[in-house]
Amino acid sequence: MPKKEQTIAVVDDDPSVRKALARLLSVFGYRVELFASAEAFLDAAPGSKAMCLLVDIRLGAMSGLDLARKLDAEGFEFPIVFMTGSEKNVVRLQCLELGCVAFLQKPIPEAHLMDAVAKAIGADLPLA
Repeated sequence: MPKKEQTIAVVDDDPSVRKALARLLSVFGYRVELFASAEAFLDAAPGSKAMCLLVDIRLGAMSGLDLARKLDAEGFEFPIVFMTGSEKNVVRLQCLELGCVAFLQKPIPEAHLMDAVAKAIGADLPLA
């Protein structure tokens, strides 16, 4: 099981997705920080305990890609797992160019999500 200090930040504008991801990550022993927008995470980033981010590509005014670029420009080094509801190769390539850990298409199989999180934090795959 993950150590209690292992926190994952979820940035998604869909409340049901945030709730479902929080529930799943909690079952695997992670602490979870939830954000409804890229801007909300940027405001919290300096004090965030997150070891990695799960970020939706399509958010609102600022996309998940914009968030990754802004974090990089401000010197934050969060491993990022991007999530999307639509498959577009150009978006996948942009995510890879930004150095994402994984690019997952919704709905995301639990095993793929947990594998990506474990990879992002440099841990073995957690067991429930």
